[in-house]
Amino acid sequence: MTGIPDNAISERAQHFLKVLIERYIRDGHPVGSRTLAKDAGLDLSPATIRNVLADLEDLGFVASPHTSAGRVPTVTGYRMFVDSLLSLKPLDQNLLRQVQKQLDMHEPPADLVDSASRLLSSLTHLAGVVMVPKHNQVKVKQIEFVPLSDVRVLTVIVTSTGEVFNRIIETSRVFSRSELEQLSNYITSHYAGHDLEEIRSLVLREMRETKRNLDELMVQALEVASAAFASNDDTTPDQGDFVVAGQTNLMDFDELAQMDSLRSLFNAFTEKQEILHLLDRSLEADGVQIFIGEESGYVTLKDCSVITSPYQIDSEVVGVLGVIGPTRMPYDRVIPIVDITAKLLGSALASR
Repeated sequence: MTGIPDNAISERAQHFLKVLIERYIRDGHPVGSRTLAKDAGLDLSPATIRNVLADLEDLGFVASPHTSAGRVPTVTGYRMFVDSLLSLKPLDQNLLRQVQKQLDMHEPPADLVDSASRLLSSLTHLAGVVMVPKHNQVKVKQIEFVPLSDVRVLTVIVTSTGEVFNRIIETSRVFSRSELEQLSNYITSHYAGHDLEEIRSLVLREMRETKRNLDELMVQALEVASAAFASNDDTTPDQGDFVVAGQTNLMDFDELAQMDSLRSLFNAFTEKQEILHLLDRSLEADGVQIFIGEESGYVTLKDCSVITSPYQIDSEVVGVLGVIGPTRMPYDRVIPIVDITAKLLGSALASR
């Protein structure tokens, strides 16, 4: 939000701000009063237009670069534009079919995530980012235990998205193959349909119950399950990550093409922490989130806008996707693309 109420500026000033930002997004050049008068379609004197621009500048919606007499939008101006002045374009049906075709529900989950990032990049000509589903929020479908040697057991976890994760654990005693099969069936019947966090909580709670109320099989099952679903391990399938496509698209924008800016951005894509933190902030959001310039909280992204949307499996948010580009991106076209891609990615993952 701008912190400035919409009624702080007149309808005429809002109209001029909208026209100025649309022109700047299209051309990337500071907008002068003569160009603005032509685009606005209003019969006003140059002096009147200059006065309106001066008012917008005083309120912090536009600024005058020292190299030009024209004005450019500020972060505050963009925020007013996005929140109050923007008219979203309906998604083209051909484009919708293209998205549906590329997010093939028969692909493995990892391929779907890759496809979504490439799709976002190709459709918006920006950098597309997709958070890998947070597996502590993805439901477990099946658990199997396979004997290796002595007390070493291979745990196989199959998630609701069709992904398979393996983990080697050590048990308190040697189990036969048939015993491990019994434990697999028991644990699957009790915990399938829950996510990893829920399973960990259930196991811990049940282990704290008086053991005399539990039969031997359940005691053994809980001990094995506790080891299988322990967190904070490199093999635990809930580590945060994301995939990115189209970073080189950002080189096409003059405001991001300076070597220092590019180096910082590419480092952010490589090191991941800042972008992951921003995506994490969007996990709790209801629908599309837009971070403009310094709103992200990171100096690296001060000249960028980030548009994100969470995606769901079975009504549970498991990840976030979005695009990163210059602040002068075409919001009216990009926002619907991000929104529909999130919905269709979630549907494709849930249909597996």
